[in-house]
Amino acid sequence: MPSASRSNRSLARWTLGYCTNIHPGIEVDAICQNLQSVSAEVAERRQEATGPLGVGLWISHVASVALRRHGMPPLVDAIKSNNLLAYTINGFPYDNFHGERVKHAVYQPPWWSDDRVAYTRDLAKILGELLPAGEETGTISTLPLGWPRQIDEAESTDSETVWRDVTEDELHHAGTNFRRLAEDLRMLENRTGKRIVVAIEPEPGCLLDSPEQLVEWFQKQLPDPTHRRYIGVCHDVCHSAVMMEDQRETLQRYADAGIVLGKVQISSAIVADWKSVEPSDHAAVLEQLRSFAEDRYLHQTGRRTADGQFVLSDDLPELLDQTTAPVSDQRWVIHFHVPVFLESFGLLKTTRDDIANALDAVKELSSTEGGVQPPLEFTGHLEVETYAWSVLPDAERTGMLAIDDSLTRDQAMARDIAYELDYVETLLK
Repeated sequence: MPSASRSNRSLARWTLGYCTNIHPGIEVDAICQNLQSVSAEVAERRQEATGPLGVGLWISHVASVALRRHGMPPLVDAIKSNNLLAYTINGFPYDNFHGERVKHAVYQPPWWSDDRVAYTRDLAKILGELLPAGEETGTISTLPLGWPRQIDEAESTDSETVWRDVTEDELHHAGTNFRRLAEDLRMLENRTGKRIVVAIEPEPGCLLDSPEQLVEWFQKQLPDPTHRRYIGVCHDVCHSAVMMEDQRETLQRYADAGIVLGKVQISSAIVADWKSVEPSDHAAVLEQLRSFAEDRYLHQTGRRTADGQFVLSDDLPELLDQTTAPVSDQRWVIHFHVPVFLESFGLLKTTRDDIANALDAVKELSSTEGGVQPPLEFTGHLEVETYAWSVLPDAERTGMLAIDDSLTRDQAMARDIAYELDYVETLLK
């Protein structure tokens, strides 16, 4: 979806869409129904945008197997008939992303598992078939190897779960799996002309949760440029903000390391800026945060302590259980994807400014102005990923977008998604 540019830099090659992991449903029929009932409505609301509406598909393992076995026509028809463009896939969640309790299960299976390789290979073949003529590049985001602690099946019992550290053999096997996948993707491009880039998405607390860790892993496991043509990085703005990284410095690290930027996931985190809140209001901030401490998703929290140190807490509910007012920390940034257009709500703020900073950095680092080879290779894929609409507290949501009782649930969701896309486009002009 072409957009105008800032500073006369051409963004015609950039594609903007939203990630359909916001919608529940793991079967092919449910995926197609979401495209027809919600995505089509988003496209209708964005009639002024040129071209089809970009959708980042989420296709579960169950659906990927069904599509490979029984054929693509239902999905192809749902995309074509509703003026949609499938250009990228979110290959991070393998199973039901809208289950009652997801938490650490989203990191299963890890990248040393053959199940993860087979799933990603199927997604690549599916995306290769979905890309229309003229679209030569597709992207698939994936988990950053896995969570550093795994359930010890041999030691765990029905009453107790025992965790163990990931082994060096498992990490090495993860590298082997990526190298094998890169070779599969090379053969896929030779056969179809479609280049599929699998983009590793650093996430707080995972084995690869910082640019330093990702670059080091690429240097060790993927030093060959032929592998790096097909394996790159997905930069999630929210994840980077939770780690309190400078957006430009992070993207510069990837450029310096020669790692292709497969996709930018545009997302925003919650901020509790304790330094700017009166101590008498700290209890009220904690109470507001408790409304976000829900049981489905993991809400890692980056903390800047009183002495300026960075500490990562695994999950917001546990952190709140250990915290009383007044809070001595300087700042918390919480992994909870809130609408990208929000700057603040109640006593809380967001990392909205990080989105603009990231997009400006990508434009600068990937600019081909003057015919000069840019330092950062970027596919041009932008994906708004506010998957947490379904778990936003009702009391908070009323202050985000006006409630309209005349809209159905699907229409209201489509309106919200369209509003986010409209906001992002203002940052690209």
